[in-house]
Amino acid sequence: MRPSPTHRLLLCALLLATGGLAPGCDDGKAGASAPNARDEARPVRLADAVAGTLPVTVTATGTLAAEDQVVLNTKVAGRLRDLPVDLGSIVHAGQVVAVLDLKDFELRVEQTRTALAQARARLGLPAADTGDQVKTEDASLVRQAKAVLEQARLTRGRMSELHRDGIVARSELDTAEADYRVAEARYNEALEEVRGRAALVAERRTQLRIAEQQLADATLRAPFDGAVRERHLSVGGYLDVGAPVLTIVKMHPLRLRLAVPERDAARVAVGQTVEVRVEGGPASARGTVARLSPAVDEATRTVMIEAEVPNEQDALRPGAFANAEIVVDANAPAVLVPSSSVVTFAGVSKVLGVADGRVVEKRVRVGRRAGDRVEILDGIAAGEPVILEPGNLTAGQAVAPGTQG
Repeated sequence: MRPSPTHRLLLCALLLATGGLAPGCDDGKAGASAPNARDEARPVRLADAVAGTLPVTVTATGTLAAEDQVVLNTKVAGRLRDLPVDLGSIVHAGQVVAVLDLKDFELRVEQTRTALAQARARLGLPAADTGDQVKTEDASLVRQAKAVLEQARLTRGRMSELHRDGIVARSELDTAEADYRVAEARYNEALEEVRGRAALVAERRTQLRIAEQQLADATLRAPFDGAVRERHLSVGGYLDVGAPVLTIVKMHPLRLRLAVPERDAARVAVGQTVEVRVEGGPASARGTVARLSPAVDEATRTVMIEAEVPNEQDALRPGAFANAEIVVDANAPAVLVPSSSVVTFAGVSKVLGVADGRVVEKRVRVGRRAGDRVEILDGIAAGEPVILEPGNLTAGQAVAPGTQG
């Protein structure tokens, strides 16, 4: 019975292990040695790790908010006549954004202006509005009372002389004395009357100013440059005092509120640059740290920081969620290698170098990224060559270094 091919292969392997050789085992293949792929030098490209600089940043998340936001309310009651803006409208400081029906306010101004003219006439002032100041002694009522008082004083003096000479009786002197005292009282009354009329003129003047102010308040104007966030009413509606009409937000600059971890807050300072990224917004925006909270939030162990972010083109929106990087050191030293030279597997990063024509594996700790370069925190030093795009190269494999990358 002839042995099967499997038995024959096992027998040949046993004889080779003991140094023997069985007939039929030497078929020209057993003695041939297969070529070793590790001995074939594979061409590779090298690049040196270089010493450079990278910005040190603190990463945080926050929310963009409007620098200013105001709800425009009415100071007077009335019916809304005109509303030339709507949701999203861009407005500028001083621009008319809402107008009430002005007829009632204009009539009130005319009414108080007429009352002022009457009060001025009673005071003896000209109809032309050239000022409300008047000297009390120059008022006609006072001049008249003063003349009567002077006449009574002279009469009393003459009667006193005639009584001393025995020409007139005592009763006539008493009558002259009484007339003088009455004239004096009327003079003082005239002074008080003129002062009262002057006060009435001042009151009418104040009422006119109030009426004019109410007329002005019936027209609402934007307090600053911004955009309409919300419209609360429609044309034709009646508004009570204090009723909201529009909400306006200031779009430039925006305020970014960031909650920075307590361990990183010590490195943040006013004036540092902040790189901002927003979903659905521009690729990036740049702001500046403007304010820092003096206290740590005990619940979250974070420090609130505010940055001002320019938004001249209105590309960013208040209320948007933002990712931010605060640049705490713009020129920190770093060892950089091309990102294509770093191999990461199962959370372990490594680079491959060359020593004596063979691959050398070096474990590294990766830091920040800058374009197509990666920072190496530990594992290699500046000037050491690394293999670009190592692919499936393994440690100990023969390589033939080519051009420097």
